[in-house]
Amino acid sequence: MALYLVWTLMGFSLSAPPDDMGPAVYDLENYYDSDTWDLHTYGETDDFDDMDEVGTLAPPPAVTQPPALVPPEDYVEEVTLPPCPSKSLVPSTLDFHGPGLFGPDTGLGMPSCLLCVCISGSVYCDDSDLTQIPLLPRETKHFYGRFNKITEVRATDFINLNQLKRIDLSGNHIGKVNEDAFCSLLQLQDLMLADNNIYALPELPATLKHIDVRNNQLRSSGMHAEAFKEMKELQFLYLSNNKLDYIPVPLPESLRVIHLQNNNIQSMSQDTFCNTQNKNYIRKALEDIRIDGNLVDINLYAQAYICLPRTPS
Repeated sequence: MALYLVWTLMGFSLSAPPDDMGPAVYDLENYYDSDTWDLHTYGETDDFDDMDEVGTLAPPPAVTQPPALVPPEDYVEEVTLPPCPSKSLVPSTLDFHGPGLFGPDTGLGMPSCLLCVCISGSVYCDDSDLTQIPLLPRETKHFYGRFNKITEVRATDFINLNQLKRIDLSGNHIGKVNEDAFCSLLQLQDLMLADNNIYALPELPATLKHIDVRNNQLRSSGMHAEAFKEMKELQFLYLSNNKLDYIPVPLPESLRVIHLQNNNIQSMSQDTFCNTQNKNYIRKALEDIRIDGNLVDINLYAQAYICLPRTPS
């Protein structure tokens, strides 16, 4: 029994901590270490994903802005303007000077023939999908606007074009011609309006030599009375394939050709071409007369063409 007590006392002495360590007290509920995260005091709503990660990379180098360029005082920035739209056409009242391949310049400093070709006083706008007559140079002498989609000839289309001698608008969709469209053209000689939808003609200049209004809807009621009487130089008059009720008399002495076929003409006068009061009168200039395709029977009016070099067909 004594030996057991001695052995027990020796075991306690060997396993006990040294005296200088002092008693160790472990209170888990109140334990706190400054190097340990306190999950309770950090915050219940804080998200660890939002915490900034502490890295060891060096910050990016600072970007140095280049010095601002100061343009010289006489610097002008180049700007490319959009092309002028074909549908925005300007009235023909602007002045310009000097010929060129694309036409003289207008008062705005822009080429006047943007959709056409202007060469030596002639303006060519054929087959250009035009819906109206464009601005023309003041020095224009011959204007060709054939095979387009023009529907109207306006009063201002040819204003101030005092040198204009020829207008050709054949093959369009013209249905209306303004009453003042041509009256100011004091040098106009050729007026070509074939293959349109014209039902009335305005007052025409007395200077005309060649008129072509074939294949339209022209009616006698849509023409001025004695429309061609004062045209002392008229030589060619083409009025076929219209809806005329009678021959537009009197016809000038200068006339060489008149085509009236395929209209609604039902009668004619004995003095249509000749002068029944003068039996010796001979009309030598008029050589080509077409009246076929009408309801009139020319055999009933033998005296109407006895003064002619040849019988009408």
